[in-house]
Amino acid sequence: MVIQTDQMPDARQLAIIAEQLGRAPRGIEAVAAVDGEGTPLVLRMAPIVDGKPFPTLYWLCSERLKIEISRIEASGVIKQLEARLREDVDFLEAYHASHRDYVEARWQHMSAAQRHDVERLGYTEVMRERGIGGIANWNQVRCLHTQYAHHLCGNNAIGQWLDAEFSVAGCLP
Repeated sequence: MVIQTDQMPDARQLAIIAEQLGRAPRGIEAVAAVDGEGTPLVLRMAPIVDGKPFPTLYWLCSERLKIEISRIEASGVIKQLEARLREDVDFLEAYHASHRDYVEARWQHMSAAQRHDVERLGYTEVMRERGIGGIANWNQVRCLHTQYAHHLCGNNAIGQWLDAEFSVAGCLP
């Protein structure tokens, strides 16, 4: 079970996140999705971390999901997806819509101060044009982990396909 949330992590969740990441977290704005037990699955990240654009708005932190998606990714699925994007105009348009959803969500989650910092540091174009996981070429798939993190929090065609083909969410408690 996946529950969308947009709340600061509590002490228990921060401890889990540190264990999931293997270090103290930085740049977390909120826990964006949890499982039925309240364990963080996806983190929503700050747009700027340490003075640089953070490459992803949604960061998959669930160890179970990371392992499952890594297994799928290792099977060569990205090449299969990119071939489908070249051949299936409707799938490509749905994927481009996913990128637009992601860019808009990233911009909408920014506070006025964060938008000011993005503009001041010269990153407005990057934040407005880079899609899921910071990818520039919206016809390519770089990382299934970032796709799936977005799927759990927004509209993502690749994540929907992963659930339809591999029942990824089925690995959760």
